[in-house]
Amino acid sequence: MAIASRRKPPQAVRPRTRAARARTRTADPITNEIILGAFETICYEMATHVSLTATTPILNQSNERNATILDATGRLAALSVGIPQFMLSSTLPIRFAVEFFGEGGLFDGDVIVANDPYHGGGHLPDYNIFAPVFHDGRCVLIASIQCHHADTGGGAPGGYNVNAPDIWAEGVRFPAVKIFEKGCKRRDVEYMMAVNNRTPTFLGDLRAQVGAAQLGVRRLQEVLERFDTETVEAAVRGIIGYAKRRFKEEVARWPDGVYESDTYVDHDPHGKRDIHVHCTVTVKGSDLTVDFTGSDDRPDIQAYSTFGNTRGYVVAQLAAMMDPTIPKNEGFFDSIDLVVPKGCCLNPPEGRSVAAGTHHPGTEVGEAVAKALQDVVPERSCPQVYKMGMPTVIFGRHPKTGQMFIDHSVDTFAAYCGAVKGQDGWGAMNVSFGNLIRATAEINEAIFPVRQLARDYETDSGGPGEFRGNCGSLYKKQVLTPATIYTYVVGRRYPMPGIAGGQPGSANRLVVRAGGPHASEVGDTAGYIEHAAGESYEYHYGGGGGWGDPLARPPEKVLADVLDEYVSVEGARSDYAVVLTGSLEDLTLAVDVAATTALRRERRAARPA
Repeated sequence: MAIASRRKPPQAVRPRTRAARARTRTADPITNEIILGAFETICYEMATHVSLTATTPILNQSNERNATILDATGRLAALSVGIPQFMLSSTLPIRFAVEFFGEGGLFDGDVIVANDPYHGGGHLPDYNIFAPVFHDGRCVLIASIQCHHADTGGGAPGGYNVNAPDIWAEGVRFPAVKIFEKGCKRRDVEYMMAVNNRTPTFLGDLRAQVGAAQLGVRRLQEVLERFDTETVEAAVRGIIGYAKRRFKEEVARWPDGVYESDTYVDHDPHGKRDIHVHCTVTVKGSDLTVDFTGSDDRPDIQAYSTFGNTRGYVVAQLAAMMDPTIPKNEGFFDSIDLVVPKGCCLNPPEGRSVAAGTHHPGTEVGEAVAKALQDVVPERSCPQVYKMGMPTVIFGRHPKTGQMFIDHSVDTFAAYCGAVKGQDGWGAMNVSFGNLIRATAEINEAIFPVRQLARDYETDSGGPGEFRGNCGSLYKKQVLTPATIYTYVVGRRYPMPGIAGGQPGSANRLVVRAGGPHASEVGDTAGYIEHAAGESYEYHYGGGGGWGDPLARPPEKVLADVLDEYVSVEGARSDYAVVLTGSLEDLTLAVDVAATTALRRERRAARPA
């Protein structure tokens, strides 16, 4: 991938003579698949290890973690099913570490931690812990596990300091630090990390992640022992080459052309409006270029997605629009010529604050790619993103323990699931969040001083289309002790878009201090809102975008939507031109075929040519 940046991409460590000799060796396809299957199983086991051993809900309940396996130079070989952004932003920090420590600088038993956005990462809460895998005296593979942590130090609890003037105010940066060296724990490093973090459970989470990386090392050494080093290295080359060939073959079937799109973030946390993402996708034979030249480069905005984060969203969106059997590894990445000008909102100047930008304009990257290609592969175009702003993180002092609690509201999220050709939007989590799970109310209410008052779909919130976007949801959460809630809401003026003639989903709305005389709706600036015990917030999460002309949706499907309370009787008429007779209450609704046909004919005639 090409990087439009002054920073040079990390260089691979020069392989030793034995490895160089092995370069010409190839493994047969069956062996490649067996080794790939072993890698993917090990990734799954590493990720599961974190869920079973970590101590904070965002790690042990929401599955906001992902494991990957790379070769000794930092090329991605395999990954688990997890958060796409994590899968795809974990490689560059490892490449930096390989270059930084140099040949002979990594040892059997090392474990390294990295979270720095300006050394390939996404944002500070995303801790990447990885370990080299040695066999026959040299490094062959690297096992990595990346997780979102509840705090990073810095100027505000929770890792989302929207008022940070720069990256240093956001929290503690770890470009590449050994927490284990030659199998011995660096107690000084571990203690330094712990005292720079507010969360009482941070140390348990950190150790869970280290344990997962060490587990990955042991399992990979078993694979190396069984198949030998040269066979495994040949298999890695083989599966990367296979992914590249499959990617190229798929792109070659797309029509040549230059396709452009524009998308916007409502505002940055400080209220600067219309953060602009411009995308140009060029298809030429089997070559694919994604160019973000023309994206917002105002010097005073507070909305920056790091290059690693931007790269991850590009790959995640393209992967969702291509044959799912193509492996997601370095061969997929290398097939994309990615241009992201240094200094724009998708590749920030060094030192800028990036906490909020991981979400926005990060997700707008995927939206822009989907919109640019909606006429190229319309049957697969659906922005696999969200329009949240940032999580409604709640923090305060727990009345039972006196310790700080940080609730990332991973139990609240249900929205933004768009439709694709042939399928209405469904579920509660879009693909951008992968296998993220909403934590259960019962567990979180036992951990945090909060109560869930409501969680349900909202009628008429899904974007109308031949295939309907899924509904958004209404979520109400009450605090039982004085607490502060982060508020940064986008998707009010630019909700989830429709595709191929579909209509956008409903807009977001967040009401804070609900249930009292000081209730108000959050506007165009982010803030920290104090809530008294007993007050709550009400978040109306937006719906997914529709796909195709709403007037092409069969009236019988619209009737079924009304009976399921996804669409109201009024919405059936206004959005789909479907006229219903009878009553919803006594389930006597029926389609008035003649009136529906006439109304649809009238609506089509009134459209611009």
